[in-house]
Amino acid sequence: MKKFFAICPRGLEALLLDELQSVGASELKTTHGGVFFSGDWLTCYRANLESRLATRILCHVVKGPYAKEDDIYHLAVRQLWPNHFDVTRTMRVVTTAIKCPLKSLDFVTLRVKDAICDRFREDRGERPNIETRNPDVSVHVFLSENECTLYLDTSGQPLWQRGFRKASVDAPLKENLAAGILKLTGWQPGQPLVDPMCGSGTFLLEAVQAALDRAPGLDRAFAFEMLKSYDAIGWADLRQAAAARCKTPEPMDIRGYDLDEKAVRATRRNLDESGFGGIVTVDRSDLLETEPLTDHGILIANPPYGERLGELDELALFYPQLGSALKKHWAGWNCYFFTADLRLPKLLGLKPSRKTPLFNGPLECRLFEVRMVAGSNRKP
Repeated sequence: MKKFFAICPRGLEALLLDELQSVGASELKTTHGGVFFSGDWLTCYRANLESRLATRILCHVVKGPYAKEDDIYHLAVRQLWPNHFDVTRTMRVVTTAIKCPLKSLDFVTLRVKDAICDRFREDRGERPNIETRNPDVSVHVFLSENECTLYLDTSGQPLWQRGFRKASVDAPLKENLAAGILKLTGWQPGQPLVDPMCGSGTFLLEAVQAALDRAPGLDRAFAFEMLKSYDAIGWADLRQAAAARCKTPEPMDIRGYDLDEKAVRATRRNLDESGFGGIVTVDRSDLLETEPLTDHGILIANPPYGERLGELDELALFYPQLGSALKKHWAGWNCYFFTADLRLPKLLGLKPSRKTPLFNGPLECRLFEVRMVAGSNRKP
């Protein structure tokens, strides 16, 4: 059994724990921004392949106390790095820290890189090349106040990069955060789903993949394929099983709208290139005038919140109009708004039934649930 750490957007830790449990992980424990778990290498492969919520999966190498940079160097140089990956692989070191007393994280990164290269020189007579952009192998250093943990990255490119979203608009939502928000709404495949501000279609793409039971990592490569422990046959079997269970695409009651024609084109292109073009409806429409085609369902939106496309004063004028449109057209629907603008419910003039704190990168946000009760607000 090996130890791993799965990183995720803050606020999704409990959902990620359930997801990892479903792929066979054991000894699970949440912390801020991730979940510790144990498993064999196939569990790690499965987590990379199947996780909709994780950002990356790290494999634990060693943990030890430190007071100065030299302690970290000695901890790193004692590890048998040539047993983990070949000297021909390119490499980089990434350092993150919380409450670290040391002056320079860049210097820590340099010392760990030196330690790994020194170990290779001693054991193999040569050292791996450094590649900061797109390396074969990444070593992650995490520093707390007095402890250093070294990990090997098993994911490579972040797991939210599904390889689907070719066209993008300003300030897109990362796929794993969108998948987590979708899960928090309680949406189930078969239920009507509308994103009236669809941007580049991230919520739509995540919903379609979930509905088709399509593993999000099916079309991409992973860093674990570069490690000496790589089990090519085991990985091929896992991918084959995941591909075999995918459902055949067919039209679904999933709809995307946007006022911006550029966003509509971007969403259509992303759906087409993903092979989902014929099964989701995407049209240009103003949210204030959009009406649902059924009397119930899930509306999900990531409206602009001043940090990006719109200004705060404009939003203060827009939100009351949105509140009126929701009362007029969307009775019977559960509406979800993901935003960093905490004024939203008050300006909508609607009381949220639930507020879930989430982080979009460093930005503290809320997922507001507004249940539109069917009644007198419906048009005759």
